[in-house]
Amino acid sequence: MTRGTVAGAAVAIAVLSAVALGYRALVRDIRPPVATRLETAPVAPAVTHPPAASHQGFLYGRVTTVDGVAYEGRLRWGGDEEAFWDDSFHGFKRENPWFAHVPPERRPTERRPLVLFGLQIAERKRPIDLGRPFAARFGDIARIEASGDEVRVALKSGSEFELARFDASDFDDGLRVWDAGHGVVDLDSLRIRSVELLPTPALGAAPYRPYGTVRTRQGDFTGFVAWNRFEAVGTDELDGRPGLRLDSLRSIARRSRSSSLVTLLDGLEIALDDTAEVGDGNAGVYVDDRRYGRLLISWDEFERVDFEPSTGSGQSYGDFPPGRPLAGRVATRDGRHFAGRLVYDLDEGETTETLDAPCRGVNYSIPFGRIASIAPQGDDENVRVTLFDGEALRLERAGDLGPGNAGLLVFVDGRPRPEYVPWPEIARVDLDRPPAEIGAPAPPLRESPPGAHEPPGDRSEVDHSR
Repeated sequence: MTRGTVAGAAVAIAVLSAVALGYRALVRDIRPPVATRLETAPVAPAVTHPPAASHQGFLYGRVTTVDGVAYEGRLRWGGDEEAFWDDSFHGFKRENPWFAHVPPERRPTERRPLVLFGLQIAERKRPIDLGRPFAARFGDIARIEASGDEVRVALKSGSEFELARFDASDFDDGLRVWDAGHGVVDLDSLRIRSVELLPTPALGAAPYRPYGTVRTRQGDFTGFVAWNRFEAVGTDELDGRPGLRLDSLRSIARRSRSSSLVTLLDGLEIALDDTAEVGDGNAGVYVDDRRYGRLLISWDEFERVDFEPSTGSGQSYGDFPPGRPLAGRVATRDGRHFAGRLVYDLDEGETTETLDAPCRGVNYSIPFGRIASIAPQGDDENVRVTLFDGEALRLERAGDLGPGNAGLLVFVDGRPRPEYVPWPEIARVDLDRPPAEIGAPAPPLRESPPGAHEPPGDRSEVDHSR
């Protein structure tokens, strides 16, 4: 081997070594600084929000099994899902009793396209599906009973609903009970005969309930927060990581469609990528904003959540008064007017039931007891919903405001049959204010988020462009 060959080989080795060292330095610089932190995260976070000092917001009740054994204590549905009075119990109604009040020739229909090879070749009319899901806040429920394939839900108002037990019912998720004598008991739904809901007494210990401000492109919403819909207790773990309990978090900020930056109370920042809960697999963030009720913020609309210290746990069982029948006035596009008891969408008939509709990625569930009027804006793509505090929302024609709305029944005094008004014929619905306000009073209003709201007293139109 010649001297020149040896010298050339030495130079090549030096170059390759420099490249390798540079690559290692580059990798070290671009590697997320949190990788080591996640691997060594403590099982129990060192700094956490204080636990709830007020326990009134936690679910509490007496559960009786099919063999007669009773358990009483704090409840959490599904073991790790609904835990508070303002959470909702869901199911599907077996039948729609209001449908019988609609004359056969006026029963609502919808047009469905007939598509072949991606092209619409015809259109057909068919009756609107009048099967309706059931949703009631636990604070509005007195008792839940199961028998065979049926679940019967009795509300505080005295109304009762029969639900199909095995048709998308929360009942089948089972129930966890913190019983003083038996400890923590997980009950399969097949073992449960009844659940009697009771006011929550002082509890020995209860975790922090996450509270904070969720920031979106439409504005800010403040209240108790449930991350990914069901992670609503401080001991719940973000993305299943023991070191990331919700009570140890200061904030979660969206970085991209598939990643977030998580900041702990001790100031440490952790970047999470390609995980279900902090990316586009997130099912949405619930916020119980006292101005409106419950909102579901989609991942596309979410920007960040800043958690705040809170020793509360939400509204108590007694903060939910029994629902009252909806009543008000309906004006049609052709100038007719009707007044009396109302059934909205051939489904909702009490003040505690909710109007559900979206506005660009924020889904509102507003108790009818807070709504003063509903006014479709002609052929506009939005519907104006005005609250009793004077604030006006412009929500999309979807959900309870969309073409699937089955219309209204108005039980006019002195008439043998209710008046049926199809949704396309409605110009305005004005609701009577209930004698008792639903829930606790709302705080002073902030400036309304652009595009969705109008501040009290301002009845000007709002530009919906981003």
